[in-house]
Amino acid sequence: MSHIIQTDISSKRICFFGAGSMAEAIARGLIHEKLVEPTMISMLNRSNETRLNELHERYGVQTIVQGSSNEAYLREADIIFLAMKPKDAVEAIAGLAPLLHSKQLIISVIAGLSITSMERLLSDQQPIVRSMPNTSSTIGLGATGISYSDAVDADQRLVTEAIFKSIGLNAIVDESLQTSITGVSGSGPAYVYFIMESMLKAADELGLEPDMARELVVQTVLGAAQMVKLTGEAPEELRRKVTSPNGTTQAAIELMAQGGLPEAIIKGMHRSATRAAEIGADMERSIL
Repeated sequence: MSHIIQTDISSKRICFFGAGSMAEAIARGLIHEKLVEPTMISMLNRSNETRLNELHERYGVQTIVQGSSNEAYLREADIIFLAMKPKDAVEAIAGLAPLLHSKQLIISVIAGLSITSMERLLSDQQPIVRSMPNTSSTIGLGATGISYSDAVDADQRLVTEAIFKSIGLNAIVDESLQTSITGVSGSGPAYVYFIMESMLKAADELGLEPDMARELVVQTVLGAAQMVKLTGEAPEELRRKVTSPNGTTQAAIELMAQGGLPEAIIKGMHRSATRAAEIGADMERSIL
């Protein structure tokens, strides 16, 4: 990352409207990568003072507990993250509108909420970023889809991408693909956990001790992912290389395929994307 981008971010006041796990992950990434001093970050929520105290003590970020008000933090911010729960989003964003000025960058991490919907609630002159991080962002290995409104300028794009690089990798996509991002990487970690659950159950049935089974399964999944990443080879090619004719792996794969595993995964990912669109449509209807 260039010194210019680092300097640009370091001078920005960043406010997280919502103080859940995703907001914490992004704040942690910014602080860990030394892009922003903790005192330049404020975090707010509706009423959970215990949570705000915890975040201040852990990271040194600012909250209402330190004496300022939520309204002041929002007015003074250069970048505002919309990180509230989807059910609270429309009302909260509508209440935010009177506090904003046109130079503030708005970055949403709310699943399903479109840029058009946010522009209706705020202004079509407001620079708005729609993003879809995933939970692996909490350990700096996230995957985030990013889309921009027309009002976001080149410098704001650089800052946005630098922020999300602090918690993993990102992909710039047309907003029409954001539901696809949700289906692939947004919900993706849960698919892997779901498969790991089955692997652990099978390991237990095969007589392995739970601790040993967990270590073996975790290392197997980690190693397989790293093989794809480091070799650059396609998963099907790597699978072919370890699947000997009439061997143990072929026997397992054939039975899994007969059971419909590939089709179930594909259908599930499509359903995740469709559900993201449904959630977005529900929020849009509440705006009209």
